Amino acid sequence: MSEVKDNKNLSRKEVSYNKLKGLGEEIIEDVIKKDIPSLKVPSRGTSNIVYDDAKRYFVLGDRYGKRSLGNVKQIKKIGQMVQVANFCKDLVQREKTATLREMYYVSEGWDIGFDNQQESNIVGEDIEVTLGMSREDLGLMPEEDGASVYGNIILKEGDVEIDALKSGKSGYTISPTIDEVEFLDHDVERVIAVETMGMFHRMVQEEAYKKFNTLIVGLKGQAARATRRFLKRVNEELNLPVYICNDGDPWGFHIAMVIISGSAKLAHVNHDLATPNAKFLGVTASDIVNYELPTDPLKDIDVLRLKELSNDPRYRDPTWQTEIKKMLKIGKKAEQQSFSKYGLEYVVDTYFPEKLELLS
Repeated sequence: MSEVKDNKNLSRKEVSYNKLKGLGEEIIEDVIKKDIPSLKVPSRGTSNIVYDDAKRYFVLGDRYGKRSLGNVKQIKKIGQMVQVANFCKDLVQREKTATLREMYYVSEGWDIGFDNQQESNIVGEDIEVTLGMSREDLGLMPEEDGASVYGNIILKEGDVEIDALKSGKSGYTISPTIDEVEFLDHDVERVIAVETMGMFHRMVQEEAYKKFNTLIVGLKGQAARATRRFLKRVNEELNLPVYICNDGDPWGFHIAMVIISGSAKLAHVNHDLATPNAKFLGVTASDIVNYELPTDPLKDIDVLRLKELSNDPRYRDPTWQTEIKKMLKIGKKAEQQSFSKYGLEYVVDTYFPEKLELLS
């Protein structure tokens, strides 16, 4: 694929612009040579998604699909890809962003539009995987709010310096364009990410950021891509160990593992999102037993999901296998807030110190 100039030593925005422009130039070159224009799109099928044991996350294999204007059934799809690529090139060039929903509405004015937003989202993913860039690099933003960060870190977003200790009780909200945010200074030793905002606020109220010299990150459930990127950056750039504390159920396990080893769906960008060195702090099946936590019985869907996790290559580690088997054996699950049985302060005063010592 031709590009405007060498990508070496360029910013992410410049690389994105070059690749988007190169995509168009590739089609133009085919026309000039009187060849039928075509595009190679890496396959995102399950057979082409591989767990890389060395990298410890899912990656795409080397299988590609070819979309050609010589195939009547593929003409619309190629036209949509070109429209989206041109839209993104304009965004990057003008240093603008658009949500996926906004792009869908803008497409109403295109000659080749979409039948629904799901279709436009899929074409956006096609561009993402074809260029090897994240959608955020292409100017496309998700709808979800960013996670919250509280602790002793100073960031620079544009021309504004942000102190996450002085940004209100909810701290700093992670920007969708987190790669454009600078880490100016920090005085912390670790990061503790928690699944629920209830636990996040409990940790802020109990001054866990002081007690553990930590950044507190409220994930708001399944972590958004920007949140995962933030956790990876602080782990690699600031050398901060990352700990994840989620509900003690298969869904909490999954949320943590997506942060640690990425997801199959995002195999093409897991290199930017996964944090393989992050550690699961809890809640585990062993915690349920050892701390005699209030529980709910596992539902059939929980049991099915746990069995799926046991066969997932991301859970090969003996510790994960032990915890999955133990949860199936006891037939129970527990929420983070279940520690409140012993008082509101217990999770910060007792549970976290004991678990951090165990994992250190």
